[in-house]
Amino acid sequence: MGSDPAAAPAARETGGLSVGQVVDGFRLEGYLHRGGMAHLWAVTRVAAPAAGEDAADQEMPLVMKLPRLDVSDDPAAVVGFEVEQMILPVLRGPHVPRFVARGDFTERPYLVMERIAGESLRPRLDRAPLPVDEVRAIAIRVADALHELHRQDLVHLDVKPSNIMFRPDGTAVLVDFGLSRHDRLPDLLEEEFRLPLGTGPYMSPEQVRRVRDDPRSDLFALGVMLYHFTTGQRPFGAPATVRGLRRRLWTEPIPPRAHRPDCPPWLQEVILRCLEVDPDRRWQSGAQLALALQAVEQLPLTERAARNATGGWWGRWRRWRATLRAEARGETRLGAASQLMKSPIVLAALDIDGAAPELLELLREAVRRAVAAEPGARLACVCVLRAGRVAMDDRAAADGTSRHVRQLVGLRHWARPLARSLALDEGRLTYHVLEAPDPAAAIVDFAERNHVDHIVMGARGNRALRRYLGSVSAAVVAQASCTVTVVKA
Repeated sequence: MGSDPAAAPAARETGGLSVGQVVDGFRLEGYLHRGGMAHLWAVTRVAAPAAGEDAADQEMPLVMKLPRLDVSDDPAAVVGFEVEQMILPVLRGPHVPRFVARGDFTERPYLVMERIAGESLRPRLDRAPLPVDEVRAIAIRVADALHELHRQDLVHLDVKPSNIMFRPDGTAVLVDFGLSRHDRLPDLLEEEFRLPLGTGPYMSPEQVRRVRDDPRSDLFALGVMLYHFTTGQRPFGAPATVRGLRRRLWTEPIPPRAHRPDCPPWLQEVILRCLEVDPDRRWQSGAQLALALQAVEQLPLTERAARNATGGWWGRWRRWRATLRAEARGETRLGAASQLMKSPIVLAALDIDGAAPELLELLREAVRRAVAAEPGARLACVCVLRAGRVAMDDRAAADGTSRHVRQLVGLRHWARPLARSLALDEGRLTYHVLEAPDPAAAIVDFAERNHVDHIVMGARGNRALRRYLGSVSAAVVAQASCTVTVVKA
């Protein structure tokens, strides 16, 4: 999608089109790619733009995607193109190409969308194994992108390196929605086909069982990618038959550290958790995974991190039993957005030094209620150290101890009763000490970057002090895009 236009091959290899041809107001400038199911052309607009489009839209580089009708004996190719034509126009945000136009099958089917510059992740497979820091950066960005798509009621269901690109600022972009499912649109693929649909190495166990509405399927595929980038191997091979696909229902992946001894325990923990056969044992949202990867030193390590080999027959039986449990629960289907509602991120914003003990106790109770409301909730405890705009602040307290460390210890002490009462495990509780000149802006920025669903914070009880210092809580309420609960003593 992002390669340079090249001289077009013979017309029969490009869907009967040629350079310079105009299709519904778009001139074909160069042939980009011939995929398994579609042709890609770089195009420019020659017709007047639609009403309401701004100048940026008019200057945006464009690509036209046309289905390969020479493979139309595969009905999934035609239906998949119809699905993408239906889904792409309803998606928004930086993690998808912007939709421009489409043509239907009565005349000429096509999609015109934003052209993302650069390569996909596919070439990096040839360089695997990659440095650990690079694997971590890829995981965070792709998990963020998946979370935003899931929030829009979409499950991608074909997450793989060739379908992931990056904008110049590093933002991950998902492309190719021909196998996707949208909660609020008809699922043509489920209606018309009875075989599992997806790309063999990346299909989740539930996709093999023809369950298409669980966003955690995309996190499984992300885990397959991370495994390959870390080890240079595929965890489940490249099966081409349904029987081969079903082996992942009971076959454990070889632990990454058996292939690559320098793989950090935390990375093996992350990857193997993504690859759990039971979706309930995986990360429950892309946002939760991304947040965990930004604080790997706080990630609790389970027996996954220490594995050096598969569990043999016992491991196969354990995985098969987990498959049966997941199938037994699979009758009630929630969809993408509903699954995210079960797995919110709650941010507790605390002023450890400035808040009165009674306010801290009230905050603890409010946070306890917010987290207890959803068993899959994730809690991030945040404190902001007010720092000057010029880096000359004294980072030590009066007694000589580090202010940062003291705040971190204070957060842990405050949250200890919550951790016990709510049984927060599997990385569901982390602590973050931020340093910023504007505490409200720091809290809002942290919440936006980490897809926080609910902020719980306290307000000063002294009105004169609030007038003098300004109200951090009022600023957070005004600026945050998520729910904010303000507790007063």
